[in-house]
Amino acid sequence: MLHSFYEFWTAAVGNTPLEWVAVLTGFACVWLAARESLWNFPVAIFSCALYIVVYYGAGLYSDSLLQIMFILLSLYGWYEWLYGGRSKTELPVSRTRRWEWVACAVFIVTFTTGFGYYLEHHTDATLPHWDSFTTAGSLAAQFLLMRKRLENWWLWIVVDLLYVPILWYKQLYPTSGLYALYLGLAVYGYLEWRKSMKKEQAADSSAVAQHSPTV
Repeated sequence: MLHSFYEFWTAAVGNTPLEWVAVLTGFACVWLAARESLWNFPVAIFSCALYIVVYYGAGLYSDSLLQIMFILLSLYGWYEWLYGGRSKTELPVSRTRRWEWVACAVFIVTFTTGFGYYLEHHTDATLPHWDSFTTAGSLAAQFLLMRKRLENWWLWIVVDLLYVPILWYKQLYPTSGLYALYLGLAVYGYLEWRKSMKKEQAADSSAVAQHSPTV
């Protein structure tokens, strides 16, 4: 009994200090993204670098690989947020285009099926298809986030709902708790971005009205 309690306590407080640093910086980067702060990108890059080690050690190879992709996407997203708007201006919040939804759906299905099969038959990965699905969903959500599409938060909510039990099952308790907090941040981010988008649309409408010729 004491041995079981010790094992649970050790996992609950974090398998290594590295996991706790990754947890704290991971929470910070999502909060900064919800606030539309450019600082979310350098913090995300640092956190993802730590999670490469954490996930690999837990046998979640797809999620470990995902962190490398996140680092590359964060570098691109950093540039897009700064210069992706009209005339190389700051990128505004906007709605997801139809072709983007189709592309994300095709990618998620293809990646989950293909990479899940590879992990199941060629590695000792645990939960290979669930691992692949959350990886694909996270990449799709990150793609929409770096384009500042409002609906990226919808995908993050779905992914976070799955990550909480998966990470708990893998005894990554601090990280499982982090993803539970991400759920709240994703809802907050959606509300904040929607508010920001409405403000920008109102400002654009006002500017058009001011420059319209009067009869």
